[in-house]
Amino acid sequence: MKFIDEATIKVYAGDGGNGVATFRREKYEPMGGPNGGDGGKGGSVYAVADRNINTLVDYRYTRTFRAQRGENGGSSECYGAKGDDCILRVPVGTVISDKATGQIITDLAEHDQKVLLAKGGAHGLGNVHFKSSTNRSPRQCTKGQEGESFELYLELKVLADVGLLGMPNAGKSTFIRSVSAAKPKVADYPFTTLHPNLGVVRVDANRSFVIADVPGLIEGAADGAGLGIQFLRHLSRTSLLLHLVDIAPFDETVDPVAEAKAIVNELKKYDETLYNKPRWLVLNKIDMVENSKQIAADFVKAYGWKGRVFSISAINGVGCKELTYAIMEHLETVKLENENEPVAVTQ
Repeated sequence: MKFIDEATIKVYAGDGGNGVATFRREKYEPMGGPNGGDGGKGGSVYAVADRNINTLVDYRYTRTFRAQRGENGGSSECYGAKGDDCILRVPVGTVISDKATGQIITDLAEHDQKVLLAKGGAHGLGNVHFKSSTNRSPRQCTKGQEGESFELYLELKVLADVGLLGMPNAGKSTFIRSVSAAKPKVADYPFTTLHPNLGVVRVDANRSFVIADVPGLIEGAADGAGLGIQFLRHLSRTSLLLHLVDIAPFDETVDPVAEAKAIVNELKKYDETLYNKPRWLVLNKIDMVENSKQIAADFVKAYGWKGRVFSISAINGVGCKELTYAIMEHLETVKLENENEPVAVTQ
C-alpha cells in the first residue's frame, strides 16, 4: 500500500433540528395549549487516534466528511433525535491544523485519544418554551443553528525515538534490518527507500526503542532535488539522530566528507530545531575498507566532528550491538532527566 502522510479534507458538523410551534387539540382539554417540541442537536465531527492505522490513505480520495443533522421537533412535546457524530480514525502521530489559518488544532500522539474537530449546531426551541401567564398561545419557535465547518490539513509524523539520516545508499535500510525485525527494501542502487520505515530495536527483555528510516537526502534536497525533504517531518519527534555515512563509496570521485556536510546543510535549511537535535556520527561499511580505524579517524578529522562516533558494518552486524546499547542508555538518560525536570508553577 502506498504510504500517504498528508491530506487535506473538509469537515461539516450537522445543523441543529428546528423547534416547532404546535398546540394541543384534545376533547377534554378545551383550553389546549402549546406543545411544540425542540429539535435535535446536530452531530459533531471527532478525530480518534488508532494505532492499527499506518497511513492517511483513507483521506486522500474521500475528502468531505459530514455529521448528521438533528431532526426537527414534533407535537406533543416530542423532541427531535440528535444527529449521529462523524468519527475520523487516523494514525497515532497525526497533527491536524486549520488549513485557512495554519493553527494546529491537535496532535494525536496516543492511542484512542479523541478530539472535537467541528461542533454540531444547537437545537431549536419549540413553542412550549415561550408560554407564560401573559402569552398563553405562543407561536414563537426557533430554528436550529448551523454546525461548524472547516478545511483541515492532516499531517502524519511517525512516532520514533531515533531517526536515521544520510545519503541514498548509505546503508540505512540495511542497518534497520540488522537491528530490528523491519524488512525495508535493500538494493545496490540509490533511492531504494521511498517511504519511511519503522523498526523496534529490542536490546533486552524489557528495554526497546523505535527507529525510523526515511528516504535519503542529497544536496539540493531543500530545493526539491531527489525525493526532497518531504519525509523529514517524520524525524521531528525523535530524541536522537544517527547520521550514517558510507566510508567505502563505489565511485572513487565521491568525497564522503563533502556529502556528510551537504546533508547537514540541507537539514539546517529545513528546520533549525531538527538540526539542533542530538546527532551521532555512524561510519558504515567498515568491512569494505582496509585499516578502517585509520580511515575513520581521518574522516572525523577532515569533517571536524566533535560528537560521538561509531564505526559499524550494517550488513554483517559488526559494531551494531554496541551502538544499540549506547542508544538505549542515551534514551533512558534523557527520559530520566525529563522526569526530574522541575515544573514551573505560575501564580
